[in-house]
Amino acid sequence: MAEAREGSGEFAGLVVPPVGAVVETTDPWEPYRMLDASGAAVGPVAEYLKDLQAIGRPATTQRLYALALLRWFRFLWAVEVPWGQATRVEARDFCRWLQVAEKQKGDGAVPQGRVNPVTGKSGPGRQYAPRTRAHSETVLRGFYAFHLEMGTGPLVNPFPLVRGRDGERVGAHRAPTAPVRFDRSGLYRPKISQRVPRRIPDDRFDELFSRLPSHRDRALVALWVSTGARASELLGVRCGEVDVGRQLATVVRKGSRALQSLPASPDALVWLRLYQVQMEGLIEPDADGPLWWTLRRPFRPLSYPAAYRMFQRVNAMIGANWSLHDLRHTAAYRMARDPGMPLTDVQWVLGHAQLTTTQLYLSPVPEDVIASVLAHHRRTADRAAEPPVPTVPGYRSESLDVLFGRGPA
Repeated sequence: MAEAREGSGEFAGLVVPPVGAVVETTDPWEPYRMLDASGAAVGPVAEYLKDLQAIGRPATTQRLYALALLRWFRFLWAVEVPWGQATRVEARDFCRWLQVAEKQKGDGAVPQGRVNPVTGKSGPGRQYAPRTRAHSETVLRGFYAFHLEMGTGPLVNPFPLVRGRDGERVGAHRAPTAPVRFDRSGLYRPKISQRVPRRIPDDRFDELFSRLPSHRDRALVALWVSTGARASELLGVRCGEVDVGRQLATVVRKGSRALQSLPASPDALVWLRLYQVQMEGLIEPDADGPLWWTLRRPFRPLSYPAAYRMFQRVNAMIGANWSLHDLRHTAAYRMARDPGMPLTDVQWVLGHAQLTTTQLYLSPVPEDVIASVLAHHRRTADRAAEPPVPTVPGYRSESLDVLFGRGPA
């Protein structure tokens, strides 16, 4: 199949059908399963997901890895190459195809990635973003490395690492104390530009908060923006993990899975209490039960997709495209800009492993920079419009300034 695709128009007629799916199960030993076109489970992917679960990857990570593998398997099914016979040629062509192909159904395809006039953020476009392509390359390289070690895949990983001039991998001799450099580790991994975190300005946040329809939604947003917790972390909080007296909410950290108590603002706890009063008699209180529930019968624990849709509906009211993660960025900016709060405390609250990650929130905010530059232009125009200073031979300039009121006496 590799020879048949040689040439400049090799992908002109290539059609990659959106067959197969990643489905959620009720089995805790296999939270997600990837199916082929016939509806049967794909065995190599199932084994890899088991390995991810064994090393502590949460179910949400397993789902993302399965979706990345589904794109790869769809490509292989289209070019009729078995996964165990894939070579560097198929890996190269797949990475090229991701650069020019449009998103398939279920990948979040939208008309175009215009810049939102309210937030200044560009929405997702029709094609795969560089971060999506980089994530796919990382997942597939790990997938084949796993089967290479198990002896169940090809003898050579189709997704090679970058090699230096001496033939060794990148960063092979980096000292443990040296700063981490985010070099390209995979040969087909695209370069990723560092994104500056976006915060929600205070006036926009007030407008958004006023559109929230329920006490539950107000409590959620207020806790997100005061604790700095990730959306999934706060949605997993149990009833007994909120200490109102000490203003603490205990979450399970996404990466380390460690328990951490995060301080919350008083107004967030007021909204939380109003939500709890509203749900009295509808949900039986249980210290080990979920804190967040749907507001309509049949009552179910609030999931991330449901919270995401709630936030998107409020966004649509004001024409914005803020994300739930922007609430975490907003909390980080507010804490990092407080001169009375050390940056190391902000690092602890956010759960960052490196202080350099927290330092991103000290970078200038785009809207503040724009306002500063516009003010500079106004000052420049005002100085140009000032009448020229008269000069009289024989008089000192400071005496003339006092006479004409241009400076202190």
